[in-house]
Amino acid sequence: MFRDLVLTNRSYRRFAQTESIDENTLRSLVDLARQTPSAANLQPLKYILSWTPQRNATVFSTLSWAGYLTEWGGPTEDERPSGYIVLLGDTLICPSVGCDQGIAAQTILLGAAELGLGGCIFGSIDRDKLREELCIDEHLEILLVIALGKPAEKVVLEQVGDEGSIKYYRDSEGVHHVPKRKLDDIILQR
Repeated sequence: MFRDLVLTNRSYRRFAQTESIDENTLRSLVDLARQTPSAANLQPLKYILSWTPQRNATVFSTLSWAGYLTEWGGPTEDERPSGYIVLLGDTLICPSVGCDQGIAAQTILLGAAELGLGGCIFGSIDRDKLREELCIDEHLEILLVIALGKPAEKVVLEQVGDEGSIKYYRDSEGVHHVPKRKLDDIILQR
């Protein structure tokens, strides 16, 4: 059951724009993240929610989409996410958040998957533009942006081939393929 949830939780980059996400859904996902472990229990993460078309367009304009798909300019207008969660680190609480943002982001995406939603975690962000557009205080470090929506693409996991490439790709049918290393290749000292 949990394994199925993990396998369903892929990085989706195309969404059904007809499926909206409301503030309460985003709040419930952040509430899951709020209850996860935090180094020294400092809880330095803060969040900005986006679910309106205007704010969504602002956040979208600061993200770089799918670096390995060089011929793809990102989702079309009707494939864009219905909502975003911006993860911030409050440097007044702690100068470094350690791995808290990874735990929080994965928890948010697993919660989204349970709701039939999907998402994508972004670290490639025009942080200066996002800070200016959303009036984010300087003591808040922009860590990640999570795009969320109803997935409108199929993502397939496959084993890394003999050539060793881990680059994801789309086939002629538009199916997104994600190579994963073999279990025996990542467990050392057998």
